[in-house]
Amino acid sequence: MTSPSRPMKGRGATYNPDNRFQPTHSTREDDGWWQEELPPRIATQVQFEAPHTALSWNQSPDLGFDRSLNPYRGCEHGCIYCYARPSHAYWDLSPGIDFETRLIAKTGMVDRLREELCKPGYVCRPINLSGNTDCYQPIEAQHGTTRSLLELLLTCRHPVTLVTKSALVLRDRELLAEMARQRLVRVFVSLTSLDNELKRTLEPRTASPAARIKVIRELHQAGIPVGVLVAPVIPAINDSEIETLLARAADAGARTASWTLLRLPREVSPLFEAWLEQHYPERAGKVMSLVRQSRGGHANDSRFGHRMRGEGLFVDMIAQRFRRAAKRLGMGQRADMGLETTHFRAPHAQQDLFG
Repeated sequence: MTSPSRPMKGRGATYNPDNRFQPTHSTREDDGWWQEELPPRIATQVQFEAPHTALSWNQSPDLGFDRSLNPYRGCEHGCIYCYARPSHAYWDLSPGIDFETRLIAKTGMVDRLREELCKPGYVCRPINLSGNTDCYQPIEAQHGTTRSLLELLLTCRHPVTLVTKSALVLRDRELLAEMARQRLVRVFVSLTSLDNELKRTLEPRTASPAARIKVIRELHQAGIPVGVLVAPVIPAINDSEIETLLARAADAGARTASWTLLRLPREVSPLFEAWLEQHYPERAGKVMSLVRQSRGGHANDSRFGHRMRGEGLFVDMIAQRFRRAAKRLGMGQRADMGLETTHFRAPHAQQDLFG
């Protein structure tokens, strides 16, 4: 399906491409009849899924965790670059507008997680919340699944890391503070730009840059270990902000920092390129040229060890700048979680009943 002439208000994707697994595809054609074309508005729809399992497992050496929890599918934040967009195909939906407007809330997640934590042989290691989409996206305010999962993990003394672009995380600061006192949590705030206009189109329904700095500050003041992810670094779009982003985050209390390069999987690449043509047509060619230079001549490189950072002169320059700025600001690397795993107790343990 071709791109409309105007972006949809408050959405990241400029159009809704066909799901590549569909047997048929449709194309819009001009029938010659004139009509005024207004920016379309699409309301968010939420449907429900009762999953068989709660934990998702991975063996990727590029990730700092081997298990994650994802309370929702799709994400209303609408970040145009989101690597999770292709996963909507499993619901026979588009990675474009569908991904940010037709959401799936998982039900029974606490019960499923409790069952999995009780399995014989379960080995406690940190669980990552938001491995695929943001666990504090707007629908969390209504459904509260993330908070319920955190409450269970605190009861079990199970460590967790979470990544968010949302100020809604502050709703749970008392819960997170108690987890922090037991060395059970680290929070990472994804910070892409301090430019409000860029944020508005790149990540339309996320918290503002100022709000994310406030989140870092208030979590730090509450005694919750907080780090910053400068992610993604987009060539010729936000790479000039690296030092400023780190400085603002460090000043607010972030003590760890990491970064990733823009990733453009198969279904994401045309969406991102359409976004570029819509909002930055004068530099679209330069951006994609630098992306391909960093990805072996392609828009994406999915190989382990390359997909998060890329390679080449541009990537080497970014890595050097980031490393120097982080060192100057006293910001460590994300790999050192420092979380407590030895105090874990399964939900059905004897001390839960009589302790």
